[in-house]
Amino acid sequence: MVIHVRGIEAALTSAIARWNAGDLDGYLALYDDRLRLHGYSPEPLDKAGTANRYRMVWQSMAAQGSPNPRLEVQDMFSSGNRLVCRFVMSGNQQGPYLEVPPTGRPYALPGMTIMDFDGDKVVERWSLTDRLAVLSQIGAFPPTPAKK
Repeated sequence: MVIHVRGIEAALTSAIARWNAGDLDGYLALYDDRLRLHGYSPEPLDKAGTANRYRMVWQSMAAQGSPNPRLEVQDMFSSGNRLVCRFVMSGNQQGPYLEVPPTGRPYALPGMTIMDFDGDKVVERWSLTDRLAVLSQIGAFPPTPAKK
């Protein structure tokens, strides 16, 4: 089923608004029960695995004074049933992240994702994030100095 481009962009925009309002279940409604999410584990995550992953992220990486990290879409474009966006998730490391104990430090995690929609639900998603940048920001290792 092909829906109008503005429809899938509106679906993502609404889901992001729910995320930023602290409504994880509302955000997760973007995903179809057939979801396959690539890029966050060796095997694709299904919808339940995706929900568990985001619950862990909310517990560990929430923004100061918020139950969740902040999510900002910086670019978005679509072709047919696919939507691509560049995003930044930000907050403070309040719990363990990739085996790094909580530091309370702020972070900004840039990433890109491609979402394949069936109607107004995502059925498959491919994501890349710069976890190395986050590890540096939260103090897992010293940043590499810029070369002169």
